Amino acid sequence: MSCSRETVKASGCLSFAYPTTQQQLLVWRERPRCVLVLKKLGDELLVDFVRVLRFLGAEQGMRVLVEPHEYLKLVGRADLGFIDTYTPPEATRLHQYVDFVVCLGGDGTILHASSLFQRAIPPVISFSLGSLGFLTNHTLATAEDDLRGVIYGCEDLDQCALDEEMRGVHVTLRMRLECRIVRQGGGSHTGREEVYEVLNEVVVDRGANPFLTKIECWERDRLITKVQADGVMLATPTGSTAYSVAAGGSMVHPVVPAILFTPICPHSLSFRPVILPDYAELELRLPADARCPAWVCFDGKQRQELHRGDVVRVRMSTNPVPTISKTDQTADWFTSLERCFGWNDRVEQKPLT
Repeated sequence: MSCSRETVKASGCLSFAYPTTQQQLLVWRERPRCVLVLKKLGDELLVDFVRVLRFLGAEQGMRVLVEPHEYLKLVGRADLGFIDTYTPPEATRLHQYVDFVVCLGGDGTILHASSLFQRAIPPVISFSLGSLGFLTNHTLATAEDDLRGVIYGCEDLDQCALDEEMRGVHVTLRMRLECRIVRQGGGSHTGREEVYEVLNEVVVDRGANPFLTKIECWERDRLITKVQADGVMLATPTGSTAYSVAAGGSMVHPVVPAILFTPICPHSLSFRPVILPDYAELELRLPADARCPAWVCFDGKQRQELHRGDVVRVRMSTNPVPTISKTDQTADWFTSLERCFGWNDRVEQKPLT
């Protein structure tokens, strides 16, 4: 919901109060009723998992869904009679009845949530219980208060003409990439299209092959460059602080509308990462004269081989991942930079005397 609008006069000197994305505030039209709770694999977080389930189900009266493998572990407990799960056919329709998602774990849990919802995805609130947690800004110590704030709203809508009493929570709309593999190089998958939505990055690399991979990069019908490197990745701003930054790419705020084009160990001193606009439509093609096949993976998953002639088409998805902020989208990002990367952490210069 955006409660402010601006009008630009045609005076020849355009001035915008908000030239880019504004802060986004999520407001429920009615109280959320159904929540999906995810946690990282293993029993390490079982106690905390049950604590969150009880708060949402027993205290808040919500319908609480868990993944099928977790449901089998908990279904016999009398104190968790309110939990439910879903079947594989229902997994594709989760977005139709889940109001928001709770993630307990690290960044991998959020990536897992993104993979569960390959189209529309409900808002996600994540609690840091993993090893890094760049995307997880909430802590379990304040879980009940944070979840209550999501359900009932913790921010007043200032200057809202719709309703002075409406309340919401800050969200960050994290861009995803829609990736399509078009098989034209032979094999059993020839002619098929496979579609994936990624939150971090799509990577094409040489795999275990001894040769540099050769990849033609196109933007619509224009050849941008030919990559001769270990590989190349296309990353979202959210993924800019993951594999891309390790490969020398820039760190980009998650609401900047952009696609990061980052080579992996290029055999050229002049091949530097670039940042493209979000409307770019890119193709990574494996040419017929490539010395060897290549491999592609999506957010580190679904790794598969590409044959000569195969194409990976990438563009901005129309389904972003809305993550619920601890404070707001900019403060959370800088907090993560300092907490996880020690960004610009150095001894301060002494003043001249």
